[in-house]
Amino acid sequence: MSATPDSTLANPEQLIADLQRQLAEREAELAECKAERDEALEQQTATAEVLQVINSSPGELKPVFDAMLEKAMRLCQAAFGGLFIWEGERLRAVATRGLSERLDDFVRQGFKANATRLIHGEAIEHIVDLTQEPLGGRPGGAAAVELGGARTMLNVALRKDDVLLGSFSVFRQEVRPFSDKEIALLQNFAAQAVIAMENARLLAETREALEQQTATAEVLQVINSSPGDLAPVFDAILEKAHSLCGADHGSLFLQDGEIFRAIASRGMPEAMTDPLREGIRANDSSLARPLMAGEPFVHVHDSALDEHPNWIKRALDVVSSHRTLLSIPLRKSGTLLGMIVAGRFEIRPFTDKQIALLQNFASQAVIAMENARLITETREALEQQTATAEVLGVINSSPGDLTPVFAAILEKATQLCEAPFGVLRTWDGERFHVAAVQGDPEFTQWARGYGPFAPADPSSPAGRIVSGEEVVRFADAPEEEALRISPGFRALVEASGMRSGVILALRKDGTLRGNVTVYRQEVRPFSDKQIALLQNFAAQAVIAMENARLLTETREALEQQTATAEVLQVINSSPGDLAPVFDAVVEKAMRLCEATNGHLFTYDGDRLHPAAIHGDPRLVEWHRQLGPFRPAANTGLERIQHGERLVHIADVREVDVFRTVPEPREAAEISGFRSALNVALRRDDVLLGVLGVYRREVRPFSDKQIALLQNFAAQAVIAMENARLIRELHQRTDQIAELNRGLEARVAEQVEELGRVGRLKRFLAPQLAELIVSQGNEKILESHRREIVVVFCDLRGYTAFTETAEPEEVLDFLREYHGALGPLIAQFEGTLDQFSGDGIMVFFNDPVPCPDPAERAVAMAVAMREAAGALIAKWRRRGRELGFGAGIAQGYATLGQIGFAERSGYTAIGTVCNLAARLCAEAKDGQILVAQRVALAVEETTALEEIGALAVKGLTQPVVAFNVPPAAIQPTLRVIEGGPQSV
Repeated sequence: MSATPDSTLANPEQLIADLQRQLAEREAELAECKAERDEALEQQTATAEVLQVINSSPGELKPVFDAMLEKAMRLCQAAFGGLFIWEGERLRAVATRGLSERLDDFVRQGFKANATRLIHGEAIEHIVDLTQEPLGGRPGGAAAVELGGARTMLNVALRKDDVLLGSFSVFRQEVRPFSDKEIALLQNFAAQAVIAMENARLLAETREALEQQTATAEVLQVINSSPGDLAPVFDAILEKAHSLCGADHGSLFLQDGEIFRAIASRGMPEAMTDPLREGIRANDSSLARPLMAGEPFVHVHDSALDEHPNWIKRALDVVSSHRTLLSIPLRKSGTLLGMIVAGRFEIRPFTDKQIALLQNFASQAVIAMENARLITETREALEQQTATAEVLGVINSSPGDLTPVFAAILEKATQLCEAPFGVLRTWDGERFHVAAVQGDPEFTQWARGYGPFAPADPSSPAGRIVSGEEVVRFADAPEEEALRISPGFRALVEASGMRSGVILALRKDGTLRGNVTVYRQEVRPFSDKQIALLQNFAAQAVIAMENARLLTETREALEQQTATAEVLQVINSSPGDLAPVFDAVVEKAMRLCEATNGHLFTYDGDRLHPAAIHGDPRLVEWHRQLGPFRPAANTGLERIQHGERLVHIADVREVDVFRTVPEPREAAEISGFRSALNVALRRDDVLLGVLGVYRREVRPFSDKQIALLQNFAAQAVIAMENARLIRELHQRTDQIAELNRGLEARVAEQVEELGRVGRLKRFLAPQLAELIVSQGNEKILESHRREIVVVFCDLRGYTAFTETAEPEEVLDFLREYHGALGPLIAQFEGTLDQFSGDGIMVFFNDPVPCPDPAERAVAMAVAMREAAGALIAKWRRRGRELGFGAGIAQGYATLGQIGFAERSGYTAIGTVCNLAARLCAEAKDGQILVAQRVALAVEETTALEEIGALAVKGLTQPVVAFNVPPAAIQPTLRVIEGGPQSV
């Protein structure tokens, strides 16, 4: 109800009060508007001042960031703050205000900020009270609280095209949230910061592009003005690359095998200059090793965290304890030629642009190197072709004579590879032999006097060649591990003063023929081209060796064929007389195998009989007096006796038996033999004798000589076989008549026995059938009553399978099914009653009783389930759904033969059979249901699952049944007398 004039006049005090209240409200609104106007004006002024700073310092961000931070903190009433840039996983302050000294140091070094919400896409992060936040994963927030007393924090993201560039952060030292206007103000300053950063980036890129183009043009001009001369090109590339990439020092390296040598350096400390010029191993340098593996570049942010050789560590200590390193490969068609390395004295990673720029300079270096390579290769190719022609001329002029060939090859190889020293060695399968030496007279005398040697260790230089390596390089031989493990290599280094060297294998079809070693007395590894040239000379050496081998083999083959023909002639001329044959075999074998002694012993199954002994007369007389003998234990003859085909002993004095057992020791002392080879004379694995040859020096027999001795052994066996056949021919003639008479009677008996066994095997396990027949008692098959265990098994889904499948497919399945389960009946010694379709009935404990019929029955059923399971799985893949089940019962039944003469069987009749069949019908796929009596019989050896009482057809009372799970472990069954082991 509205107030009337009378009522108003009646209460003048109320009216005055209302007017005063309205006046106060209007004054408050006016003051608020004025404050908002002043605040907006102040913000606009601050924004204008910041934009003026941006315009007045293009490309320079520090004054812009300082101005923004000063205005933002003042307008937002913040105690301290900072402007941060994002560096992948870290935030680093580039402008701060109001921070304590410790906090300022911390944020300017940078810190991980994975927990901040800005990196996950949020525009702002406003935390009212930092002390109430979990700061375990936020080192920046924790530092702000601990070192700056911060309580309320506001972070605003700096973004360009959704890419995080950094953050604008302000803090209050009391719990006082920032207002929406303050947040919007800080976002405005953040947008201005992004604009300033983008302007600076564009200006920097423009300036950098101009500088790069100018530098590239200058380097190309140097390349054009100095063809073939790489020094000024590399100096120019380093100077331009380092100035444009902000590098403090660096070098340009060329690769020489496993060594990288600094060809040009800039800003490097003296402590590193000389070692870099001498070269560094790729495996010792974390900057070179990844480039060898194909990496496009290697960027080490902090070299103090990397591993270096000791000399590099000492040099780094001179420069700084920390620095950033970058290596760029020099590659041509995927081949590594060298690398450019740039470094900084501070931990400041190179940018992607700087890396790309250095890669461009690397390409220019490769162009210059390619020009120089083509000029050098033309000259080298002419020298190599001349040397190759000269070596081939020596090969053609001295067929079969390797000495001048090896000397010419080694001379040309060392000359063209700038290696004053070299050795060419041949390999006999166990030792290296010096064939040619190149060097000063003192070294030549030492090398030729060193004599043959075998590699001391598989990891030694020579051992590595024997193990299959083609090339073994040494950047600096005295620093190699091989110096410690290989006495031969150590002697070579000490005698020659070797520093850089290389060993190349001489191989033919993968077979080692020798090696070539060349080296220098300075640390200057051999280049890939020089190694390729050495490989070419090595191939020429192999050709010469192959020619000589073919000539030698032709001569040896002619000698062997002649000797073989002579032995065969003796065999033909003395049928049945072995003495001249044995003498001829031993004589030819000794001559062609270069042996000093030889023997042929015959073997009577117990003793060896000397049949032919050649060589030292004292050894011949010793064997005559010794007569037949049994081989001493652990001798080569005993090993032949025990089945070995041949026994080859490099040095009998290294075998204990020849030092301790009288007979072998006496034989070795009389003849003085060292290397021994014995070959068995065998016919159809029956030992007939031994053919052996010996040498008085330690010189193992070659594979060809072993094969030759085996050939003579085969000829001796032929002669012995001929003699045996002649002897046996007369004996056989007298025996044939007697054998024929006895054969007729025995055949009749065997026919009758086979018929009986065949009839019984139709329903009994083969071993039981054979047992019954062997005992000659078939009364056990007559009708009788006995307690048995019956197993019924069949397939689930078989009827549906036969209705849908073709008859041929059903027959194929049954063949596999019966083939898988049938053998198990015999294996577990069961008696087969029925084998019809998918149903099988087997019983145990009859006709031959056994002590564990229930265990056998369960074990067989489990085996059948496994066999049927594998078969069913295969048929299920064909779309046939089948399963397997079985039932087992124990009880008394009447058993005996049924049928007629031509076809009879052995069966069991009784309730136990019906119970087993009903349990089988109740079994689900994979189940084996056993009756309670069976369960009691096997409960100690087989895990069972109680199914409960089952109402089965044909029985008035429920039957308690148990299942045999797949994990049940069946016991090993005892074998009945006369049968094989059951499992």
